[in-house]
Amino acid sequence: MQYNAKAPYIVEAHWQIEEVLDGDSIIICNRFTGMKKEIRLYGLDAPEVKLNRKMKEDEEKSSLPAQLLLQFGLQSLHFVLSVAPPKTVVTIVTEQENYYDYWNRQLGYVILPGGECLNDLLLINGYAKATQNYYCGRLAEYQAMNRQAQLNSTGIYSFVKSF
Repeated sequence: MQYNAKAPYIVEAHWQIEEVLDGDSIIICNRFTGMKKEIRLYGLDAPEVKLNRKMKEDEEKSSLPAQLLLQFGLQSLHFVLSVAPPKTVVTIVTEQENYYDYWNRQLGYVILPGGECLNDLLLINGYAKATQNYYCGRLAEYQAMNRQAQLNSTGIYSFVKSF
């Protein structure tokens, strides 16, 4: 993962995944203190796994039915579970300038034990789309990853051109 040298980062080690909420949010637990917190992944958006306010917005924006979007949300969730199941030890990297989202959740790049970034894997494999709603310094790179997944018909893009 390449970091923007201009942006100061906060790196938090000794966390493990407690629960995968959906394709773009996880609950982590500190391995020593037991403290828990929600992490919203930077720069991407995965389909919802429940019927809610955002699902209605996504349905309108994408012109895809909620039931289909729910299926895509479950695919995204299962992808995360396959590469980062509960108990996976992770490091969280947060941009100091963009620490929280609108709902006061901590934003983060989730670094897996092998050094891969979970955010990147979701985009490369077509299980999330790049978005500026969860600002990150890597947005342009994420948009390129997203476009490549679309062109390759990878993941969710094997079923639809956009979501």
